[in-house]
Amino acid sequence: MKKLDKNLLARNVVQTAEDDMARHKAFGSAYWVMQDGETVYERCFGCTSAHGAEPVTADTLFRMASMTKPVTAFAALILVDRGLLRLSDPVAMYLPEFRGVPITEAAEDGSLRTVGAPRNEPTIRHILTHTSGIGSDGRKIAHMTAEDKRTVANTVAFHARMGLDFDPGTRQQYSGSGAFDALVKIIEQITKTDFLSFLQKEIFDPCGMRDTTFTPTAEQWKRMTAMHTVVDGQNADAPMREGCVMSDYPCTHYLGGSGLASTLSDYAAFATMLLNRGQTARGRLVSEDTFSLLCTPAVSEAIMPIHERWGLGVRVITKEYYEDLPVGSFGWSGAYGTHFFVDPVNKVAGVYLRNSLVDGGSGSEAARNFERAVHRSFIAM
Repeated sequence: MKKLDKNLLARNVVQTAEDDMARHKAFGSAYWVMQDGETVYERCFGCTSAHGAEPVTADTLFRMASMTKPVTAFAALILVDRGLLRLSDPVAMYLPEFRGVPITEAAEDGSLRTVGAPRNEPTIRHILTHTSGIGSDGRKIAHMTAEDKRTVANTVAFHARMGLDFDPGTRQQYSGSGAFDALVKIIEQITKTDFLSFLQKEIFDPCGMRDTTFTPTAEQWKRMTAMHTVVDGQNADAPMREGCVMSDYPCTHYLGGSGLASTLSDYAAFATMLLNRGQTARGRLVSEDTFSLLCTPAVSEAIMPIHERWGLGVRVITKEYYEDLPVGSFGWSGAYGTHFFVDPVNKVAGVYLRNSLVDGGSGSEAARNFERAVHRSFIAM
């Protein structure tokens, strides 16, 4: 294990944060780094809007976008750990609307053409590894109506009607929300409770996450950062749909792929639990063996011959040429600029939060710069 130099880490992160703001990638951001059980860096920068009204703090709420997926994946693993769900279970075992669904192609006008029957049924594992063929084709998603987006059930029914995008297990293509909505509906069916209540009891409360939710209260909305964008070369607040955490999906739709709002304090607590392999101050949430499923590459190198492959709801670094995180590190990002990683080799976890329509999502320059700032802060051995 290499040791982080706290002073060097502080300088590197400050430089990264100031560069983001100077290049109009954010008007506010938050950073946290832990090593071996100790918070070695935590600091917030800037304000929650272009107007500079309120400073960003550890209790500022951010739209987490796809950093919701690791939470949903972990929820599924809790059920796997208890023998209530198997990764090999067909989706249609719980959602009969997916039984016999064909593979289809979409034209620009939204019309569908059936291209054949899949050889493989989509399974829970396929959902968690973006190999299910559910909800990956943007041409189909573009034709969703407000009614399709109103509830999880409506969205799942829409994707079943649209058919599969490819034969499950034969390729990977990112599903922004559709596949994970199917998983939410399955979890609700098994637990006989709503998804948010299940998360609250099984993950949020044990981790001490007080502010993570699909449905912010009036008080929490007041702490929500504005969405950053750039207009005429200057920082500006981007208009967001009222009552929606993610895009135009109503927040009463528990969007398993991208609907959570959270804070630096809360997501740091979740990342700490992952760094501790499922252990919290209140006890272990899943067994060691089940936890290992999360961060073990589950997609073949033939399908993903790059530096990272899917575990379950997280990317896992698999090639040494990715210099800023060692092999075995895992985590994910969000379309609105959020990012986190867990480095088991050096016992490090990091969380970086901002909300911006500029340079977000997986592989963003800002996220990579945060990883690099941490990586360059290790004491030379």
